[in-house]
Amino acid sequence: MRLLAFAAFLVPLPNHALAGQYSLEDTYQGANFFSMFQFVAGSDPTHGRVNYVPEDVALGGSLALVSGSGDAIIRVDNTTFLSASGPGRNSVRIESNKLYDTHVSVFDIVHMPQGCGTWPAIWENGANWPAGGEIDILEGVNNQIQNLVTLHTTSGCSMPPSRDMIGSNTGLDCNAGVNFNAGCGVRLPGISYGTAFNVNGGGWYAIERTSTFVAVWFWGRNSASIPGEMTNGSNLINTDNWGIPAAYFPNTSCDIGLHFGPASININIALCGDWAGNSAVYAASGCPGTCIDFVDNNPAAFTDAFFEFSWIKVYS
Repeated sequence: MRLLAFAAFLVPLPNHALAGQYSLEDTYQGANFFSMFQFVAGSDPTHGRVNYVPEDVALGGSLALVSGSGDAIIRVDNTTFLSASGPGRNSVRIESNKLYDTHVSVFDIVHMPQGCGTWPAIWENGANWPAGGEIDILEGVNNQIQNLVTLHTTSGCSMPPSRDMIGSNTGLDCNAGVNFNAGCGVRLPGISYGTAFNVNGGGWYAIERTSTFVAVWFWGRNSASIPGEMTNGSNLINTDNWGIPAAYFPNTSCDIGLHFGPASININIALCGDWAGNSAVYAASGCPGTCIDFVDNNPAAFTDAFFEFSWIKVYS
């Protein structure tokens, strides 16, 4: 990664003069947070036991709100018992109004959804999936404690088994058309997801995307190596000072510029579905009964199934 960064000093890049250096473009925070997103209503494409509600229902039912401290919160319904023949539990899926190409997105996350049946995600997605590419920045299911960062693309994109990153490979072929759309994933070490993430006070996730690589970093709230740019919410950042990324996806065997187009920022909370609801995966988390029965009949279990963001900042 450092060699790529050095090379970029020799060839001017669009939007920023020096490799790794970016200026603030957008801040998603407080009263303007939800105005910068559109609410995507309807059923879940991953067959989850959720019903994504439109903006008026989300805001009116406090499934999307700004807290008194200015944090943005999105959650699933935690009061309704569901009919087996009816729709899934009300939830929220939002997609940014703007699209971003070369950029850095930083997420200051105070709390993330936790518990049996949950499948939350923060991701960036291009048009005409999978042609425009998908980058899953924060994703996992049930009672996991480690985050999975994953790329999903059209065919012809793969990752080298050894590269400069902290995480561990879970797959090398990014092609969404094979391996049940597992993509090329990287499992982060330590506590980076779920209940333990919340107990530690959350933390920061950051993604840098250029035409030659994708990199993702994570710093827990109690980390000793948090860049001052995170805690200060700086208007200027330099990713060259952030150290080895948690997940790193170079263009060694993947034309990043070809496989990834301008992308929106997406946040959603699914329940059950193809991954969280898989019987073996669900049982391995020590969760009771079946996922759908649990979601239908235990609304109070989803009291902690919410995202809380201090802010999201995008740099270009």
